[in-house]
Amino acid sequence: MLAAHGYSTWSKDWNPSLWLRLVPLLGLCSAMLLRRTAPLTGLALSTPFNFADVALGPSIATAMIYGDALYAACLYGRRRTAEWLLGVTVFASLAVAVGAGVALRGVAVAVVGGAVAGLVWVAPVLTAMAVREHRFRAEAERQRAEQVARLAELDRRAAVTAERARMARELHDVIANHLSAVALHSSAVLKVRDLDRDGVNRAMEVIRENSVAGLAEMRRMIGLLREGDGDDPAAQPRLAELDRLVRGTARSDLSARLEVTGEPPELPAAVELAAYRIVQESLTNALKHGGPGRADVRVAYAGRRVVIDVLSPLGRDGSRLPGTGSGLVGMRERAVMLAGEFDAGPDGGRWRVHAELPVDHLGGAA
Repeated sequence: MLAAHGYSTWSKDWNPSLWLRLVPLLGLCSAMLLRRTAPLTGLALSTPFNFADVALGPSIATAMIYGDALYAACLYGRRRTAEWLLGVTVFASLAVAVGAGVALRGVAVAVVGGAVAGLVWVAPVLTAMAVREHRFRAEAERQRAEQVARLAELDRRAAVTAERARMARELHDVIANHLSAVALHSSAVLKVRDLDRDGVNRAMEVIRENSVAGLAEMRRMIGLLREGDGDDPAAQPRLAELDRLVRGTARSDLSARLEVTGEPPELPAAVELAAYRIVQESLTNALKHGGPGRADVRVAYAGRRVVIDVLSPLGRDGSRLPGTGSGLVGMRERAVMLAGEFDAGPDGGRWRVHAELPVDHLGGAA
């Protein structure tokens, strides 16, 4: 640009040599090495060389390089630095316009001088501010997209965890009841040496019935899992089947009785399933841990709630079969998910399981 005479002179009497004009150009180029690592330092170093070039006679090369120094300082520096530089460059451009107009006594010269100064100083600052704002918005959108992705992943994990918990409750409630009956009656056959043939036959019938019922329940659950629809009301047990469940719950020293009061309303599938499973798990616990006597199952339809009470004799010699406590946890989870109430514990000389489930659909949705 210098060899092509890409510079101007202030007067015919003041025309510095090319070698002298090369000094501010080299100084500006050296300061550009800091445009990314230390943009403010690079701008501070290039400013004196730019003024020196203006004093010698403004050249296109130094104007372009100094404009890039302003651009880098505004883009890579702090936000307030860009705002401060915008004010300084606007003021300097106005000062150049006024100074040129006064010194050369011409409005045209003032307009041209101010326009050139604004193009060299103000335009890079405004461009850097626009690019900075665009990058800021792009970064905000990227962070928002990452946050949405994280929330979606958390929702997915929560859904998977909830589904696994639901499957665990179903598997526990289905298998524990039938396998407990099988284990208890097979233990009785093995332990009682003088058990007559009729007693052995009765025990084997109970074992067979519970094995067949357990296999049927497992096939039903596997079918629902394969079809991907675990809420099919037609395939779920209903409270109308409680009588068969209670009659099938028996031990040599333990019997069960069902008592139903009130007029049963139209129940949501979720409420009916939860009530059935709570009764089923309570009877399973009575078989596994209860003492001799009778287990009373009471189901009352009171207003818009289903009230379940299962009272069984407390075991005096410890549990007949080992337990993990997951049954009580599962019953409580079923009641809580339907906005109901659940309580279990000793009541006098018996173990009492009490649950209240709302019948209305709003309670089920909660």
